[in-house]
Amino acid sequence: MKKWLILAGAIALEVTATLSLKGAMDLPALYAVVVIGYLGSFVALSLVLRAGMALGVTYGIWGASGVMLTAVLSSLLFGEPLTAVMGLGIVLIIGGVLCVELGSQAARQKSTVA
Repeated sequence: MKKWLILAGAIALEVTATLSLKGAMDLPALYAVVVIGYLGSFVALSLVLRAGMALGVTYGIWGASGVMLTAVLSSLLFGEPLTAVMGLGIVLIIGGVLCVELGSQAARQKSTVA
């Protein structure tokens, strides 16, 4: 459970940093948030990996969640478009990450049985 909470923190830090990039165009002080957010996100990712989560699963969830949250939040915060095609892409990304996670679980079960 701890590794999932740390991964959620890494995602939140990455999304905050990415959204701050857009905000920094009007408020340059937000570049500090960008740097801190990205550094914190990578530190948290390394902690998740040390806790034993597989790299493919960790990166897949981090990346897909970041894309999804950034698209939705940039639409809400900055008025950027969020079209049906973009929504379909987000659904496909989530489906792909789910497949990676399920495949990882199946591989773990197979290795413990063997």
